[in-house]
Amino acid sequence: MKLTPKVILEGTRLTGKTDLAYALNEHPRLVGHRKYRYHSPLISAEWSGFSNEPWGRGLIDFAPEETAHAMETYQTWVRMFELQRYYSWIVDRFHLSTMAYQARHGREFSFDWLEERLKPLNFAIVLCTRPEDTFEEARTERLKISANPKQYVSLEPFIEEQQQLRALAAKSILPVFELDVTRHGPDDVADFLQERDLLTL
Repeated sequence: MKLTPKVILEGTRLTGKTDLAYALNEHPRLVGHRKYRYHSPLISAEWSGFSNEPWGRGLIDFAPEETAHAMETYQTWVRMFELQRYYSWIVDRFHLSTMAYQARHGREFSFDWLEERLKPLNFAIVLCTRPEDTFEEARTERLKISANPKQYVSLEPFIEEQQQLRALAAKSILPVFELDVTRHGPDDVADFLQERDLLTL
């Protein structure tokens, strides 16, 4: 049986989403045993493709005048998923992050239409979290490699966003697995998908 898992990774910064995304995209239980290495789809709503500047705006933090642009981008991605349904897709941040960011700036969005199209494709959400008392240690490690350290001056926004994303995930119609990144990893995601028959379509 062909493996076709589809996973949306959500979570605030310092929760290891991108490292997990790469690990899942090469995990034998998700993409099969490979004799040689080749690429699989890994996309992100964090791409700053809406503005011509480093760390510019994108699908999460778009400006009010870019709303139509953002919604068309979401429409395009979901249509791509539908057209390429018999393949694996790993998404590093998506609509929950958009709702969370925009709500913090006074703009509410509903993505019910998006989830209604993702559900028949067997998409699942993995919400990456960590205990609040571990954010300090995670920041220390991140600052060793970060090209934009100013975003980590305060940890409070990350703790608040984690709670915000939990609340949004609780309302999702998609299967949701909350993964404590200090205790669990790719095998736990594979277990979750396998137990719910979400590795194939």
